[in-house]
Amino acid sequence: MGEKNVGPSAASLRAGSSLAPRQSLSVGITLFSMFFGAGNLILPPLLGAQAGSESLPAIVGFFAAGVGLPVLGIIAVALAGTLRDLASRVHPVFARVFVALVYLAIGPCLAIPRTASTAFEMLVPLLPAGLSVDVARLAFSLAFFVLAFVLALRPGRLTRFLGRVTGPALIALIVAVVLASAASLLGGAAAPAAAPVAPYDGNAAVQGFLTGYQTMDLLASLTFGLVIAENVRGLGVTDGRGVMREVCRAGAIAGVLMMAVYGGLCAVGIELSAELPGVANGAVVITESATRHFGLAGTVIVAVIFLLACLNVCVGLISCCGSYFADELPRVSYRGCALVFAAFSCVVSNLGLDAILSFSGSLLGALYPPAIVLVLMGMLRCRCDAVPPVWPWTVGVTVLVSSLEAARDALAPGLSLPLDALPLADLGLGWVLPAALAAAISCAVTIAARRLRAGRAPADRTS
Repeated sequence: MGEKNVGPSAASLRAGSSLAPRQSLSVGITLFSMFFGAGNLILPPLLGAQAGSESLPAIVGFFAAGVGLPVLGIIAVALAGTLRDLASRVHPVFARVFVALVYLAIGPCLAIPRTASTAFEMLVPLLPAGLSVDVARLAFSLAFFVLAFVLALRPGRLTRFLGRVTGPALIALIVAVVLASAASLLGGAAAPAAAPVAPYDGNAAVQGFLTGYQTMDLLASLTFGLVIAENVRGLGVTDGRGVMREVCRAGAIAGVLMMAVYGGLCAVGIELSAELPGVANGAVVITESATRHFGLAGTVIVAVIFLLACLNVCVGLISCCGSYFADELPRVSYRGCALVFAAFSCVVSNLGLDAILSFSGSLLGALYPPAIVLVLMGMLRCRCDAVPPVWPWTVGVTVLVSSLEAARDALAPGLSLPLDALPLADLGLGWVLPAALAAAISCAVTIAARRLRAGRAPADRTS
């Protein structure tokens, strides 16, 4: 994830209420670049390879969770002020715990280890024959995180250079691979798309939605909303409605760009769906496609650019999470936090990309439902604020249901729970009905109590 500085142009400011079209486009591209990380690259091609002939409904579901929800998250947080302001409507303690969990998820528990694992997967085809993959992974991860830790202490010009050079180069390579795959599909040179395999052999659209959780972009968007709003204000838009309009516009631009990239990468997976039936991660799909269309040079270029891009993202995430927890834990220095996160991430990365993606499903299954509910309620915050109990009840019930299901899925997948009888539970959406009921009941009880108090008030004054 990266962040650009968009410089203001006095000639293009419009009475402090809107940006010029070029500035709006720049802010939208900035937001897109902040989202663009390892998960965004490896999940769509894996979806295409596994969903095969059912890729269209699967990618539509993926768009809903991987594009729609993050855009709404940006807007909801911008409306509320900060993520903590939004979550504090539930309870101050919940806000502190939830924000910390969000940073841990987009940091050392999932996203940071995934950068190293993704980069290593790109190097695997280039390893000498006979070399132990586990030994190579350990050596690579140690070197990767030592360098990332050093750079996180002094980011300086190197990380800015990596972000400016490798980002465009990576996008250029993706465009080349996507165009080659699209030409193969449209020209009939590729084998027909294979039948879908698990988990897309059931309801492909819902499974695509659940796969969208693993981009972690909704969680990331909860920390990006304030940044984008401040960027817009820095460009001279001072009117509150103008800021929100520009934030929405930036979200729309970023969303269109993300859908274009995701759709193209999905096409790469579809092309190889018949030839990679047992593939478990998208890094393998991209590498295979680059090698097929561009030979060994394609494999080498993919490996180098992914290595540099993932390193840059890793440095940014270590810096971001280290800064947050150093502020939250005054007795622990930023250097100490960064060291702990780098060391912990190094250990987790040695589990391998497949294991990380498998583990992420349970953790994100617990975090995403309350995040979705917070975002939806944040979009309706004025109406929800009029009935304050709706916040703790709705989010609390969602947390309870999603946490129980996630714990079961992680620790005892075969265990039967009463929650399994809930509508949509078989699709991983068992929290939806309890959340809706909690919202309806808390609103009804609160409104009835107000009316009862209002009816007693005249009698009290008469007596």
